[in-house]
Amino acid sequence: MEETKMNQDSVFIKVNNLVKYFPIIRGVIGRHVGDVKAVDGVSFEIPQGKTLGLVGESGSGKTTVGRTILRLMEPTKGEVWFQGKNVFKMKPQELRMLRRDMQIIFQDPFGSLNPRFPVGDIIGEPLLVHGIGTKKEREERVKELMEIVGLRPEYLRRYPHEFSGGQRQRIGIARALAMNPKFIVADEPVSALDVSIQSQIINLLIELQEKFNLTYLFIAHDLAVVKHMSDRVAVMYLGKLMETADNEDLFGNPLHPYTQALLSAVPVPDPDVKKQRIILQGDIPSPINPPKGCVFHTRCRYRFEPCDKEIPEAVDVGNNHLVWCHLIARQT
Repeated sequence: MEETKMNQDSVFIKVNNLVKYFPIIRGVIGRHVGDVKAVDGVSFEIPQGKTLGLVGESGSGKTTVGRTILRLMEPTKGEVWFQGKNVFKMKPQELRMLRRDMQIIFQDPFGSLNPRFPVGDIIGEPLLVHGIGTKKEREERVKELMEIVGLRPEYLRRYPHEFSGGQRQRIGIARALAMNPKFIVADEPVSALDVSIQSQIINLLIELQEKFNLTYLFIAHDLAVVKHMSDRVAVMYLGKLMETADNEDLFGNPLHPYTQALLSAVPVPDPDVKKQRIILQGDIPSPINPPKGCVFHTRCRYRFEPCDKEIPEAVDVGNNHLVWCHLIARQT
C-alpha cells in the first residue's frame, strides 16, 4: 500500500483505468437498457509543467476524459491522482479547494461566456465565488489578467458580443487563470477560431505555460496543432487509447494503424512532397455497442484472427512508446 502511495506522489497527474458510461434509460419506469461507453479504461500520466495532447476523431471520448478528470462529470470507475491525492474520493470541501488548482478552457469562446455579464465580472467571478480579495482588489486582478492575455484593461466593462472570437477565447483563458491554477484542461481551445487567430492563441498558451509552470491536457483533433503544442501525445478511438508516445516518437514513427491513418490526413505544405493517404473504410462504430476485441478492428486493414476476439494489451516498444495492437505485439 505504501509503495502505491509513493508511486502516485511521484507524478503530477495520474489517470488509472478511467471509465465513464452514460446509462440509457427507457420506458415509463425508467428501465436501464444499456450504456454509452464514452470512456472505457483510459490510463496516462502528465508530469508537472508538461502538455499531453489527446487526439482522435469526433466521438472518441476526448472531451469526456477531460471533464471527468475535473469531476465536471462523475466517473463510472477509475482513479485520478492530483499531486498524490485521489480526486474521486474528495469530499465537497476538498473539491472546492481543488477547483483553485484545476481549471478548464472551453471549446466555444462565445457559448462559455455569460452574455449578460461584462467581461470584468466574468473573469473575476472565480475570485468572488472563492471569497478572495475586496472588490477593488478583484478589479485590479482582473485588469492584470486582461493584460496577461493580451486584452486592454479598459475593456472590462464591455460585453462578450463586443469582442471577436479570438478575443473571447482570451477572456476564457483569463478566467481560467484567475485562481492561479496548476493544471488546465484545454478542450479544443482553437477549433472554433480562424486559422490566423489559432496560432496567436496557441502561442499565448505556450507563453503562459512557461511563465506560470502550467500543466496542460490539450484536447484537439488537429494533429498539426498538437504537434506544435504537446510534449507527449495520446491517441483515442471509441473510448480507448490506441497509442501514446513522446511527440517526436509518435509523429516520426507512428505504429498503430489508426495513428498512421490520422497522420496521413495531415496536409503537407510542400506541393512536391508526395504523401500516401490512408482511407479508413466505414464510420466510427456506436459507443453503445462497440466491437468486441480491438475496437478498431472493423476499420483496420491489418486485422487478423485475434483482433475481433481479444482486447489488446499495451506493448512498450521502447522509450515509453505504448501501442495497443495485436500486430505490434506479434512483431515485438
